[in-house]
Amino acid sequence: MSVQVGQQAPDLKLGATTGGEISLAQYEGDRTVVLLFFPLAFTSVCTNELSIMRDEYEAYTSKGAQVLAASVDSPFTLKEWADRLELPFPLLSDFNKEAARAFGALHEDLMGLKGVAKRSAFVIDKDGVVRYSWISDDPGQLPNFEELKAAVEKAAS
Repeated sequence: MSVQVGQQAPDLKLGATTGGEISLAQYEGDRTVVLLFFPLAFTSVCTNELSIMRDEYEAYTSKGAQVLAASVDSPFTLKEWADRLELPFPLLSDFNKEAARAFGALHEDLMGLKGVAKRSAFVIDKDGVVRYSWISDDPGQLPNFEELKAAVEKAAS
């Protein structure tokens, strides 16, 4: 079952490409969080999605939001990919699939691959409450970035 708008977001503690671990709890009381799950690094649709987030990063940070993006890839793969894309935000390794499962954003089977994150987007306010949730069963579908920015603005106000 997926996390619903108005519910407390499950906490996560995942290895980050910036070093160490990142948890949602560390942003409570301080920042709105945009949390993206994406299927797999180095794929065309995921590269497109995170490149758009990179190029529009200031639209989120100017509203006081922290962008985080997670997949089931290893931290080593994500670090290489983040460096190649010059991402200004951390990528998180959900290698054990705990965070995607907690958010209801896990394909149990995607084209024969077991346990791949569903493309999804969440906005979590400063109190740790989910204010926006979008999960797609279609790995080729991108989130509506204008909707996502509007949700950040609403959560920040």
